[in-house]
Order: sequence, then C-alpha cells, then structure tokens
Amino acid sequence: MNRKSIMPIKVLILDDEIDFTNEISDYLQNSGFVPFAANTTQDGYAILSKNEIDLLILDVRLPGANGLDILKNVKSLYPNVEVIMVSAHGDMDTVIQSVRFGAFDYLRKPLRYIDIQIAIERTQKYLHMQQKLAQIEEKYSLITNEIESKIGRHCIGKSAKIIEIYELAKKAAEYEDISVLITGESGTGKEIFAKIIHYMSKKKNNYFGAVNCSAIPDSLIESEFFGHKKGSFTGAISDKKGLFEICDDGTLFLDEIADMPFNLQSKILRAIEEKEITRIGDTKPIHPRFRLIAATNCDLHKMVDEKKFRLDLLHRLNTLHIHIPPLRERPEDIAPLLIDFTEEFSQKINKPIEYIADEVFELLEKYSFPGNIRELRNLTERAIILSESKSLEVKDFPLSSIGSPKRKKDYTGVNLKTNEVELIRKTLEDCDFNQTMVSEVLGISRYALIRKMQKYNIDIIKKDARHSS
Repeated sequence: MNRKSIMPIKVLILDDEIDFTNEISDYLQNSGFVPFAANTTQDGYAILSKNEIDLLILDVRLPGANGLDILKNVKSLYPNVEVIMVSAHGDMDTVIQSVRFGAFDYLRKPLRYIDIQIAIERTQKYLHMQQKLAQIEEKYSLITNEIESKIGRHCIGKSAKIIEIYELAKKAAEYEDISVLITGESGTGKEIFAKIIHYMSKKKNNYFGAVNCSAIPDSLIESEFFGHKKGSFTGAISDKKGLFEICDDGTLFLDEIADMPFNLQSKILRAIEEKEITRIGDTKPIHPRFRLIAATNCDLHKMVDEKKFRLDLLHRLNTLHIHIPPLRERPEDIAPLLIDFTEEFSQKINKPIEYIADEVFELLEKYSFPGNIRELRNLTERAIILSESKSLEVKDFPLSSIGSPKRKKDYTGVNLKTNEVELIRKTLEDCDFNQTMVSEVLGISRYALIRKMQKYNIDIIKKDARHSS
C-alpha cells in the first residue's frame, strides 16, 4: 500500500473586489498553490460544490451577504475547509465571532504578501498534518468506512501477513457461491473476515447469519439449521425457518464447525451440495441459495483421521482456505491496533487519552497474547479504566495477572488440539481456575469453555483440592 504524496493545497478567494482576487490568485499560483477566485456568493458556493477546496479566504462584507453567515454555512456544509477571514472594517467583536464560528485566522486589509504567506503557512502546516493523518488511517485500515459501519468493527493492520489475508478475502468476495474455510486461534478475527467477504460481495445487501456450533444444544441443533413444522416434536408450537432458509441469497457463517455433531455433518454436506433442505416434520423440499463460510481453531485433517469429522465435508468447506496467524506472529500489527482500540474506548467511556508511553508498545510487542486481538482489545479497555491520567502507562497493563509478559513458546504447525488443551490448562492455572476470567482471556463464552473442558477431559479437581487444603 503506497502512501499518497501530499497534494497541493486548493485555495478559494471569495471577495467582491476583482483586482484583489486576481492579485491574490496570481501570488498563490506562483507560490505553488491551486487558486480559485469568486466575486459573488453564488460563484463561491458553485466552486465549493465542484472542487475539494482546502482553504477559503473570505471577505467579511460582501454585496447582499454577511461573511460571518457564509462562514457558518461553509463550516456546516464543508467542515474540512479551513477559513481565513479578511476585512477592511474589522473590529474585535467580528474577530471573536469569526473564531467562534470556526475561522482559522483573521487578517485586515490592505494585505501585505507577507501577512498572507504567514497565515497560509500556519494553515498549511495544519492541513498537511490532516492529510498525513488521513493517509495513516487509510494505510492501516484495510476496509472502507462503509464496510466498517456494517461490520461494527475496524479491520486494522499493516503486516504483510494481514494484508495478504485481506487480499484473499477480496478474492473470495468475487466468487459468491464458493465455500470458504477460515482457520486460526480464538480471537484472531475469523468472524470479522467472514463479514468482510460477505459485505464486499454482491450478497452484501442480504442477510449475514452467524452461528456458534458449540453454543447450540445437541437436541436443538438440527431444528436450528433446517427449521421445523408445527407439531413435529414436543415444543414445536409453530412453524420455524432454519438458518439455511433465513440466509437465502445471503451468507451463513458457521463458527467452531469442528464442534458440529458427526451425525449432523452428512445432512449439512447435502444441504451445501444440493442447496436443498427439508424442515423437520415436513416433506416439501426448500431450495435456499446461500454462501457458506466456516471457521475453526481445530485441525480438521487430524479430526478426519480420528473419525470425528467427515472428509467429504472438509473438502466441500475447503474450496478456499484462509488462515489467520496469531497476533504473536505479527507483532507489527499491535501498535496500530492499540491506537485504534484506545481511540474507540476513550470515546466510548468519555475518558480522553492523549498519550501512550513507548514502554507500553515495547511491553505488548513482547507479550504472547494467548487471546490474540480480542485479548488486546480487552486489555486496552481495562487500561483506560485503570488509568488515572490522560496517558496510558505500563502500570495500566497488569499482564502478570493473566500470565507472564515474556513471550511464550510459539506454536508451529496445525496441531491445534494439543495447543488448545495446553492453552486452556495454562490459562486456568494463571486465572486461579476462575472460569469467567478464563473465558474472557480466551475470547470465548463460558458455556463454550465448559464444553471444551468436557471434550478434552480437562479436570478442575486441582482447584477444589487446593482450596480444601
């Protein structure tokens, strides 16, 4: 992603004196600016509507118009336009009102070129700063503001790995009928990339349905996916659409697909292949058209070898595979994420943060982040709450309470079951077996944590024994 060069500043001079506008325009053009001149209010608004003006030099007194009223209107319609007011009859009240209404500077006629130069240089430094800030935001934000508003989250990163993943997501969005498998540890942002694929595709105006396969009770999971007819079983008091039907012409996102019961996998496979389902208790087939995106933090190939996951379903899901590496493998993304989360939560809880100490970045870049981006987000929110000033310091990030900030062993390969068991056990010990805290650190629900502990036979007797001794 190349940074754009700083564009020349575009200046509009709005004054009823033709000689004045011509003279200032010539001076600005010779000084490297792009000038526009208008001698009536109507011409001025026309230029503003057709060009991205950076700076307006505005006369306080214009025939049939009040410069202060124009100032207020311009700042309302074009808030990014800076304004320098000029007048031969200015008094202190006019100066004060100009500043209150958003003017950047105020000059008195007759103007000297040096006065104009100094005023524009002050404005120029500010405008260049704004342009650079916009470039930084553009560089680190991987998605447009429109997609951010639909997702409800930013997608921030500058590492080569995350940019490569974004390009894969863009490619997936172009082919709206292919299935996508997203893998990665908990908290890496798998659902965010699923939403990016959906909202960048032609299906963007249709429904995006997300379901956590580990959070649905086994007795209800078939009804949730396929729907049911009234009276088909006890408790079926009315007809109900299933997720496949709800996501007709949209996207169905299946998170933690590895936790789907084996006996249901063949029915899911048929629904994907045939685009045909039948509600429980009904005989009439329904043909919804949906795109399926699945996500997991498990090694599905190993689960296939263990006869816990269907090979044919894996092949069907894995048309396009996107793997999101953990945050510890792309530490260059930590700083922009931290800055973004700080801005988000400082606004959310109305607690301005103006400075982040360099030591904070150094500390976090050495930390292993077992909970990945979700953990960084939670740490940032807590740090802002704990901070007693308008800055974030190392003391606001008590990493010792959830494990040593020293970088843990990097897990390589995709032996995710072993890694997941070890991570859950280690986090249980670090959090003194407090399941609520563990689920927060790992970025999963407490219900999902309990299911994983049962699945991997992770006992918690140690806690009881320690407390009883």
